[in-house]
Amino acid sequence: MKRPRWSRLTIRARLTLVYGGLFLVAGVLLLGVTYALIAQRMPRGERITNFQGSAEAPPPTALPPGPGGTFEAKIVGDTWDDALNALLTQGGIALLMAGVAATALGWLIAGRLLQPLHRMTETAARIADAPAAGSGLHERIALDGPHDEVKKLADTFDVMLERLDRSFDGQRRFVANASHELRTPLTLNRALLEVAVHRRAASPELRQLGETLLEINGRHERLLDGLLVLARSEREVTERSYVDLADVVEHVAEQAKQGPVTILTEPGSAPTAGNPVLLERLVQNLVENGLRYNVPADGWVGITSDTHPDGSVVLVVSNTGPVVASYEVSRLFEPFHRLDGDRIGPTAPGAGLGLSIVRAVARAHGGDATARPREGGGLVVTVTLPGAPGPGET
Repeated sequence: MKRPRWSRLTIRARLTLVYGGLFLVAGVLLLGVTYALIAQRMPRGERITNFQGSAEAPPPTALPPGPGGTFEAKIVGDTWDDALNALLTQGGIALLMAGVAATALGWLIAGRLLQPLHRMTETAARIADAPAAGSGLHERIALDGPHDEVKKLADTFDVMLERLDRSFDGQRRFVANASHELRTPLTLNRALLEVAVHRRAASPELRQLGETLLEINGRHERLLDGLLVLARSEREVTERSYVDLADVVEHVAEQAKQGPVTILTEPGSAPTAGNPVLLERLVQNLVENGLRYNVPADGWVGITSDTHPDGSVVLVVSNTGPVVASYEVSRLFEPFHRLDGDRIGPTAPGAGLGLSIVRAVARAHGGDATARPREGGGLVVTVTLPGAPGPGET
């Protein structure tokens, strides 16, 4: 169903049309009333006997001579019609010119009245476009002026932003504090289990149980480490240094070449500015994810980095693996989501935070991360980051 043309116009255009339309309607009514009043007051067809003369020189509008040589004359009705037509014509032209001026003035006034709304829209757009989740919630509109409806709306929006800002900060602090607090007992459990497993008097059953518990404990430690990185990476990176993703790719690939899966690298120059630790974690998570979800034989993980003509840098990590449905790709970036859905037991492949951390780190650096299914199975993950000049460039 098509929307009416009126609803497609902006509020400023609607207000301008309303102002101009009301002015023209009022002007037409005023002109019509003036025309009616003047037409009612004007004499039409009256006989006048003030003209004296002879038959040889009658007045232009004289009738045939009457008794005693007196000419009767009357004002012709066309004269009054011309005057009324001139009133309508000139009045209409003046009304049209005044209507155009009123419409232009209405456009300026509407823009002035809607300026606070534009300011609110710009603030909301900056918050929505912030690279990190919740990083722009510290902004406020702080609208000045009379305490009218627009001022109340702006103040309400500021209150909402303040509450959202406190909520996001509280959530990050809770995740970070809880992760720190839980790391201590997990470290203690790991130490006790290692002592129990390596005791000489330990039975094979006890050692097997201890190794299973150590694997579960290690998985929980990795989960907490992932939560800490996720909480830290969701903040916008303020302190940045020069990082070439090509160096990071080579370093991560060299460390990961210890398994049956082949790692193929094409590290092209990709200079950017950011946190080196977080960027290394981004590449490491992508490589580990590609190795973990792969085929048992003849599998590979490809890593490439390059610089686009527009100056942005691109990191692409692809891998062989199980077929991924298109509708499942967007959910892979959600925390704790995995394709197999296994969340329990020591054999669970991961905590489900790898791609979540990748996207959070990318957005914290002003970029983004996307994925698509690879033909034949596996994923192709693309990370785009803002480029940066080299250390010796300006």
